[in-house]
Amino acid sequence: MKPILYQLKNLVKAYDGRVVLDLKRLFLEKGKVIGLLGPNGAGKTTLLEILAFLLPPTSGEIWFKQEKVHLNVGKLMKLRRKVVLVQQQPLLFTTTVFKNVEFPLKVRKTPKGKRSRMVDELLDLVDMRSFRDADAHKLSGGQTQRVAIARALACSPEVVLLDEPMSSVDVENQVTLARIIHEISRQRGMSVVFTSHDVVQTSRLADDSIFLLDGKVAKSAYENIFSARIETVTGDHKFCTLPNGLQLKIKSEKTGPIRISIAPGELRLSPNTPKRSENTVKGKIVQLNEERIHVRALVDAEVPLNVLIPKESFNRYDTGIGDDVWVTCPVESIDIF
Repeated sequence: MKPILYQLKNLVKAYDGRVVLDLKRLFLEKGKVIGLLGPNGAGKTTLLEILAFLLPPTSGEIWFKQEKVHLNVGKLMKLRRKVVLVQQQPLLFTTTVFKNVEFPLKVRKTPKGKRSRMVDELLDLVDMRSFRDADAHKLSGGQTQRVAIARALACSPEVVLLDEPMSSVDVENQVTLARIIHEISRQRGMSVVFTSHDVVQTSRLADDSIFLLDGKVAKSAYENIFSARIETVTGDHKFCTLPNGLQLKIKSEKTGPIRISIAPGELRLSPNTPKRSENTVKGKIVQLNEERIHVRALVDAEVPLNVLIPKESFNRYDTGIGDDVWVTCPVESIDIF
């Protein structure tokens, strides 16, 4: 396990009494590429601004590199030099690309000759050297994003935070941005946290993914999200019933209408009827997608269930699209909201 970069404890952010983030405990490891996934309004951008020390939480604790963060101006200014945030739609100065990237170096009084070399190196990194003397405000969305990243890297940060870097750029720029993020992490040793709506793209790029739903960490923010109703059945056993009648055993103090999130990576898929049938449903594989170290299977099991399976395990199943399978949902795989 790598050293812990951030620890968030009982962190809450609220606006006018409306809670937008409620994180009981969250750890982010140093030196990794971490993807924050979730729908609009999940709290992703708010979390990035807190991690950048630009937005104070309403309550709770932030720890950075094993030290508790004290929210006074002097302390925060030192921390802000270690962390940079590139917004979803970054604003560049109305001057050349070179001068945009040079600006942080100039502020830090880096010698002029060294500034020129560093800017060229950074423009090479983001494939924008040929635009060195171009007007920054005339660049495309993807080019603007790349220059903004180069300008952020000129600050020599320890942590780079990127808000939806792939959202408004074409496929070519997405490929380039993915390479840049990989090089920032692997070659320069920086920690990278980025937000995204794209589960597949994030799974290919990130070392770890964190799902946010309604301001809380969830098992998944897109897949296996269902409306349900909690019903109590004899004794202490509780079940949630999905709209199609499927019942799943759960652990919860809640009653009535709920939303559930079932973690794709915690589901168990079997080509044969399992010995234990609790929370097990029969279905048919309707789609398969290969990812870095997993196979993602979409199973029609009365409800559409996404199952994330290690490649080694899936290869032993000798099963494919159209085949019947059984999916087991352990109680621990179900989050309730």
